[in-house]
Amino acid sequence: MDQRTDNSELAEVIDEAEPTVAVARAVQPVAAQPKPRRRWLRALLLVAGPLVAIIGGAWWYYAGGRYVSTDNAYVQADMVNISPQISGPISEVTVRENQQVKAGDVLFRIERRPFEIAVEQAKANLAMTAQDLNSLRETYKQQQDSLALAKINLEYAQRKFDRQSALEKNSVVSQQTLDDTRNAFDTARQQVVLDGQAMQTTLARLGGSADAPVEAIPQYLQAKAALDKAQLDLLHTIVETPFDGVVSNMPQPGQYVTPGSAVMSLVSAQNLWIDANFKEIQLTYVKPGQDVDLWVDTYPDQVWHGRVLSMAPATGSEFSVIPAQNATGNWVKVVQRITVRVAVDPSQDGETLRAGMSTEVEIDTHHRRALPGIVKTALSWFGDPNAAARTVEAAK
Repeated sequence: MDQRTDNSELAEVIDEAEPTVAVARAVQPVAAQPKPRRRWLRALLLVAGPLVAIIGGAWWYYAGGRYVSTDNAYVQADMVNISPQISGPISEVTVRENQQVKAGDVLFRIERRPFEIAVEQAKANLAMTAQDLNSLRETYKQQQDSLALAKINLEYAQRKFDRQSALEKNSVVSQQTLDDTRNAFDTARQQVVLDGQAMQTTLARLGGSADAPVEAIPQYLQAKAALDKAQLDLLHTIVETPFDGVVSNMPQPGQYVTPGSAVMSLVSAQNLWIDANFKEIQLTYVKPGQDVDLWVDTYPDQVWHGRVLSMAPATGSEFSVIPAQNATGNWVKVVQRITVRVAVDPSQDGETLRAGMSTEVEIDTHHRRALPGIVKTALSWFGDPNAAARTVEAAK
């Protein structure tokens, strides 16, 4: 009986709760219905996607080949090894490592004293030579007088011999007297010959002319040249900078140097250029004067500008010590590289560039590929409404 009572009470509770549930369902918000998809967006993408790809491909084809680039490029600069022209110990070094120098600045000095002594010795030798030549000129004058005297003695000896010969025919003089007279005549004649030869020798030592100034005689010129060389060697004790740049590999005072030996290096800080090694297939349209953009690995955010200066007359392999022998053995084709020299714009800051830096070079050849015929025809149709009719008429 208790169970039946409980069931009846539960039914009454459910009946009372049904209006509340209905009200709750009525106030519950309606779920959002799904929106219809934008079919036009899909259609636009289906049309625009291929169109963009076609336009991009056409532009790549049309503009392709205009720019050629390589990263096989390096900064170059005028660089020389400073070498002395004389031998000696270094007495003073006036610059320091990596110092900026100007043309004419003193780099180092070589001990001067030995060369000053050489100059004094050369001066003394020049003065002695001039004195000897003046003395030789006086000797020549004496030889002229001696020759004149020998000619007088020859005339006297000849007259005496002629008289003795005439008397000997008449047996007035003895044979002994005639022989003595003949001997005196021959001696006088030979003396004239000897004096003449001595004069010619002296005249030759005077340069062929006894009246020529001493400064024109070869012996004097030789001594003068020795003095000039000694003075030049003295000037070479001071080694100067041939052009503006930066010095490196400094020597030390007391170091003994010889002519031709590299003592220090000088790298130009102004005359810079780029040697870019392009593949031969990239140089079809490259010509001198074309614009170039440069990127240096050290400064990736900075762009340098330049122009093509020239191209090497041969590939790099032709300049190698042992060039490739393509006509012998097994042959494998290798794309060769040709060096293109690029001048850096002098208006830009060149002090930040250093010889040997790695760079990337891009040349603007201004080359445009020709459009295919079908593309030209299609473009003409869009630009000229009558182009299609003319094309059909031409086909007929």
